[in-house]
Amino acid sequence: QKIEQYHAENARIPQVTDLILILAVAFGVTGLSHLLADLIVPWIEREAPHLEMYSLTSSFFWIVVIATTVGLLLSGTKVRKLEAVGASKLGTVFLYVLVATIGMHMDVTAILDYPEMFLVGIVWMACHAGLMLFVARLIRAPLFYMAVGSQANVGGAASAPVVAAAFHPSLAPVGVLLAVLGYGLGTYGAYICGLILQQVAP
Repeated sequence: QKIEQYHAENARIPQVTDLILILAVAFGVTGLSHLLADLIVPWIEREAPHLEMYSLTSSFFWIVVIATTVGLLLSGTKVRKLEAVGASKLGTVFLYVLVATIGMHMDVTAILDYPEMFLVGIVWMACHAGLMLFVARLIRAPLFYMAVGSQANVGGAASAPVVAAAFHPSLAPVGVLLAVLGYGLGTYGAYICGLILQQVAP
């Protein structure tokens, strides 16, 4: 009820100014990320080329890390009030564009060359499901938290609110919050996971 009340009190119809401000923040942070990445990567390549094995000479890596970090920092400022006019919904649209752009560079036929990757995916999801069930039982968490937390981890902001709303419409914002938290932690966690996999790779 508190979540529903908060959403009802703060949500409002976005004006043109609101949309322009959202886009300004989004493109501003993206531009800043590109600028800093273009400065950091050449410096690392010149001063510490051995860090290439950790992907620290990748511009894309720094763009994602910087954008995520700045986004988390902005969430503690007045910029977070843009959520009241649908900032996360507009962000989800851009997320779909990003995923589609990445997908356009993907070679689907390469899956046939590495069928063992399917096994890795199965093991990965099995570990995820097992860990979720174990922790939920350990802390005696309600089914709602386990279901939404799992979906936020796997499906992100696109599907977590749907699962949350299935329990109660007012809980949809909780799904969004968990998904956004997953995006933030996932950026750093995925990098660490990549380093671990790099060490065990043949």
